[in-house]
Amino acid sequence: MSTRSIRNTAVSGAALTVLIGAALSWSAVPAAAAENAPAGWESAALGLPAAHRVTQGEGVTVAVLDSGINPDHPALKGRVTKIGPDFYNSDGLKSGDAGYGEHGTAMVSDVLKVAPKAKIITARVINDSDEVKFERLKDGVTPLAKGIDFAVENDADVISLSLGGGLFGDLDGTEVSAIARAVQKGVTVLASAGNSGDELNDGNFPAGYAEVISVAATKPGGQRADFSTVRTHNTIAAPGVGITSADKDGGYQQINGTSPAAALAAGVTALILAKNPDLTPAQTRAILMRTADRPAGGHNAFVGAGQINAAAAVRAAANPPKIDTAPKPYKGSAKHFASPTGTSRISHPPMETEMLAIGLGAVGGGLLLVVCGLLLFRKSRRQRAAA
Repeated sequence: MSTRSIRNTAVSGAALTVLIGAALSWSAVPAAAAENAPAGWESAALGLPAAHRVTQGEGVTVAVLDSGINPDHPALKGRVTKIGPDFYNSDGLKSGDAGYGEHGTAMVSDVLKVAPKAKIITARVINDSDEVKFERLKDGVTPLAKGIDFAVENDADVISLSLGGGLFGDLDGTEVSAIARAVQKGVTVLASAGNSGDELNDGNFPAGYAEVISVAATKPGGQRADFSTVRTHNTIAAPGVGITSADKDGGYQQINGTSPAAALAAGVTALILAKNPDLTPAQTRAILMRTADRPAGGHNAFVGAGQINAAAAVRAAANPPKIDTAPKPYKGSAKHFASPTGTSRISHPPMETEMLAIGLGAVGGGLLLVVCGLLLFRKSRRQRAAA
C-alpha cells in the first residue's frame, strides 16, 4: 500500500490541491530562531497553557515516523534523542538533500510545540514526493511496518503517523501486525485521517486500522476543516488549519492538513502519559474521547468525539477509566463453530463448474442481445436518414 505524506501546494488564487493522505499547504513565514515553533490559535483551542502548568511531556518518548528530518533546525536541535534508519531508501536521497525531511521536520516541531520536554525518536518511512509510490522492502515488509517495529524496540510510548493513503484493498498485513505488536506492548498509535474530504473522500490507512487513533482536522471554531476526510472510524480531532510549523531550511511556515492535527494530538497524548505512565492505549484513547469538546449531536464521522481538550485530558489521566483488554480464555463447550466439512483450512472448496457455466452462458447471451440491439438501432437510424 502507499504510505506517504502528501502536500497541498498553494498556487496564487487557486484552491488547495488535496491528495490522498496527510497533506500540507505551504506558505512561507519569516524565519525565526526559537525553541518551539510559534504558537497560534491551536494553543488556546487545545487548552495548552493550563495543561503545561501540570506537565510538558517529561519522561515520554514519541516516535515520529515520517520523511526524515533536519536535526539542526532551531526547533529540533538537541531535542531528538535518536534518528533511526532510512527504511524508505529507494529514492537515494540523504539528509541535507533537497526533497528530504520537509514533512518530517514540520511534524516533529508540532509534537514538540505541545510536549516540549518529550523525547523524540524518528525514522524515515516515506518521502516528500507528491507521486504515489507503492513501496515494499525485499522481504515483503513495508517501510512503515519496519518503522513501527523500530519505534517499539526503542521504547516509544507514542507513535505519531502523519501519513497515509490507499483504499481498503490496499490494507497491508505487515502493517496490521506491526501496529498490533506496538499496542500489545502498551504503545499508543495515532495517524492522520486524510485530506480528501472535499473531493473523493477516499479511505486512508493507517488511520483506518482498528487499533489506531484516527485524527481529523478542525478549523478555528472547532468545526471540521473542509479537507478533512469523513470516516466513521475517526476517533478525535485537533487543529489543522494555519498551523505554524518548522520549515526544514531553518524557518517556519503555515500548513494545513490532518498531518499537523495528528502531530498535535500525539503531543497531547505525551502530556497524558507524563501525568500517568501506567495508562494503556485503550485508556489513553478513552480519555482523549471522553474529555474532548463534543460536537453538537455527539460523536460523528466528521470529527469523531470532538476536538481534543488537553487540559481536561491531563486532569482525567489521574483517574482513568477501568478498561480490561487482557485476553480471555474460551470457556464454552463447543470445539468449533460449525460442523467440519473436510475442506482444508488453506484451500478453497471445489468450484461448482456447472453453475459457473450456466452463469457465463447467461452473461454471454445478454451481451449478444445488447450487441444485436445496437446493430439494429444503428441500421434503423441509417434507414431513417436516407428516407
